[in-house]
Amino acid sequence: LTLFGFAAYMSKIGANDKVIELLSRPLAAVKSPYILVPLVFWLGTLLSIIIPSAASLAVILMATLYPVLKAAKMTPLTAAGVIATTATIVPTPLGGDNVVAARVLGFDHVVDYVFYHHAVISIPAIIVMGIVHYFWQKHLDRTEGAIKAAVDESELRQVNADAPAWYAVFPVLPLGLTIFFWAFFKHAKVGLVEITLFSFALAFIAETIRRRDVKAAMKDVSTFFNGMGDGFSKVVVLIVAASTMVAGLKAMGLIDAISGVENAGAGLMLVFSGITALITFVSGSGNAVFYSFIELIPQIADKAGIDPIMVALPMQLTSNVIRAASPVAAVVIIVAAVVKVNPLMVVKRTCVPLLSGFAAVLLLSLIRYA
Repeated sequence: LTLFGFAAYMSKIGANDKVIELLSRPLAAVKSPYILVPLVFWLGTLLSIIIPSAASLAVILMATLYPVLKAAKMTPLTAAGVIATTATIVPTPLGGDNVVAARVLGFDHVVDYVFYHHAVISIPAIIVMGIVHYFWQKHLDRTEGAIKAAVDESELRQVNADAPAWYAVFPVLPLGLTIFFWAFFKHAKVGLVEITLFSFALAFIAETIRRRDVKAAMKDVSTFFNGMGDGFSKVVVLIVAASTMVAGLKAMGLIDAISGVENAGAGLMLVFSGITALITFVSGSGNAVFYSFIELIPQIADKAGIDPIMVALPMQLTSNVIRAASPVAAVVIIVAAVVKVNPLMVVKRTCVPLLSGFAAVLLLSLIRYA
């Protein structure tokens, strides 16, 4: 809840815009639209650390990066395809799915799960997707040159230009403090909630001093609580519903029935990842599937005699990778509206890079955990 609230407050005061502006500035020197393709994808993936919503991140990137992409003569469809895929898998201790996975899988600190397991699989997959993006977008631009698309700039959000450049520190502060305490004070009882609230308090104080208006600054605090409500509806409700479902499946004896698959091994990983991919594609929502199944994984893996990470991690990554390959995903619909095309045309741009990432995740997971 606090992570969602903090991200909403950072957008409200313009701090997220400043981070994007700072990190995207070197891209203006790149004149080749196809060299920009993997660079924008990797930059967007990095930015998803501080902006957890795929749809929100896509809208912000379209607003802030479009002038750079337009100057480099990147086609609107290529820009849409790349930006729609930016929020896929990122090894961050600030991710709600990573926090839940670390808890369920028995890690004392979320950073241990992210650094020693998630990053080992996700970073190579991110590199693969960026490279495939380069060749796929170039191929489609060459074969679909007659297709017309143009960015509807009226659909873009307004960038907050009032915030000072040093506000870029605030969105990355929780990440820096989390890694700092993990590295130097691992036994200190300082969790993500305390770190996020401390970062929020600093940002609020800075905003109050900058605006010299306590009443106006206090009014913006409501954004933090609205963001918490958004997190409640998107994450907490799903976790509660998933726990209820797990209790029901236990009562039905499903968990005990898994005892007949002791030697399933990689088969369980492929089954759960396949189910996750299918439901994500149909529903357009990735984390909902992951939260629904994650509570089951340790018990099923224990019955099957395998490492639960072998099933849980690829399932988690799949839920995020496949999302933008669905024509009903919010991020795809929003980006398609901005470039004024059918969502299926955006999916055509996203599907091959994302499927390459899906294949990379499964292959790397088999190599590491089988």
